[in-house]
Order: sequence, then structure tokens, then C-alpha cells
Amino acid sequence: MIRIAMWSGPRNISTAMMRAWENRKDTVVVDEPFYGPYLAATGKQHPHWKETIEAQGDNHASVVHSLCHDQKPAAIFYQKHMTHHILPGMDVSFIRNFRNAFLLRHPIEVLSSYLEKEPQATPEDLGFPQQVQLFDFIKKELGVSSPVIESKDVLIDPEATLRCLCQALDVPFDEAMLSWPKGQRDSDGVWAAHWYNRVVESTGFAPYRAKENRLTAKQKAVADACLPYYESLVKHKLK
Repeated sequence: MIRIAMWSGPRNISTAMMRAWENRKDTVVVDEPFYGPYLAATGKQHPHWKETIEAQGDNHASVVHSLCHDQKPAAIFYQKHMTHHILPGMDVSFIRNFRNAFLLRHPIEVLSSYLEKEPQATPEDLGFPQQVQLFDFIKKELGVSSPVIESKDVLIDPEATLRCLCQALDVPFDEAMLSWPKGQRDSDGVWAAHWYNRVVESTGFAPYRAKENRLTAKQKAVADACLPYYESLVKHKLK
């Protein structure tokens, strides 16, 4: 079984990307498997936090074992991960077992979207520092640069970008990734009611539209703090 881990921060079309992979007949997916342990460890009371911990548990090690060893009825096991769920000091050596990829979005666009759901954020809440740490860990441990794609490129040209991604991950491209049926999925996390309203109504990747920057000076300072992390990764993105 091929185990693919896609690492992104929130508001990065990560759920639409999960839909694309789940629409393949050879793939099963898992939605943010470390969310429960993250909420339990941090005490953050995100929407549906109790239900999330009940559904996923609070034990990081048991999630790692499941991701690395559980057998699935498919050739590909696609894992949608949030980098901010990786907390300081957490052992990330398990990612050596995966074909890892990274999904990026410009910090201003990420923060603008995130603030529609949550009133405030730090760079760590948006996952930018953790994303770079994971990328650097893989490069140091395995001697490879993981494929990086940018959400804007996916929306501008889904087929070309996904073909490049599949090639980099050494799996065949499947045109089924370009569209999917509308609606909820059994694989969606219990938090979907709060976060996934647009994706549930989607049938494919929406066209890219540049967002107007409406951040306050204080909010823009958060985006600016994320910018060096974004810039260090975007130079590695697939062409």
C-alpha cells in the first residue's frame, strides 16, 4: 500500500484536495487524524472539540500506529494532515514511512479566510513554521525535497498541477480527481459542519479568484510573520 501524507495549514483547499483523491477508485482517505490529540494536548476549544476528541482519541502514538500499520482496502492511503497539529517536541520520525507532499497558500489569503471562521490567529495556528520544519526534516533524514504545490496553481489548472503531483509521488494520474459528487462523506471529520460548507456544495475545484486584502495592520503583521516560511517553501514548488 502507498501511504501519501499531504501537509498543509488550514484554509488551503486541503479538503477539496482530499475529495479529489477520495474520488479515485484506488484510494481511501483519512481527515486530519491528529486533530483529537492536538485539541486534547492544547486545551483549545475549537468548534466540536469534544466530539473530535471522542471520535479520534487523545493519544498521538495510537494515531501514528494506525497511519503506519493499518491495512486499507485500497492501493493508496491518502492522509490529509494539518501541520499545526504537530506540536513542539512531537516525534515526527514516522513520516519516513510516507510519500510526503506539501500544499501551500499565500499567508494573506490563508489568514483572510481563517478569520472568517476564527477571530484571531498566530503563525503557529496557521501552520507555517511547522510546515517548514517538516519539510526540512524530510530533506535531512531522507535526502529528498518533497513535492510542493500551491493552491492557486491547483485552482488555475487542476489537471496540469495534479498530473505533476502524481508524477512526483510516483502514482498514476486519474481524471476522476478533477470532479466529485456534491455532498458530505463518511470520511469527513466531525468538525465538517463548521468548516466544510463550501466543499460540501462543490463538485470540483473552483476557479481561482484573487482575494481583496481586508486585514487590519495587526492582522497583516501575523501574515507578514508567516511570509518567510512561505517563501522558503514556494521556491520548491512543482513547475
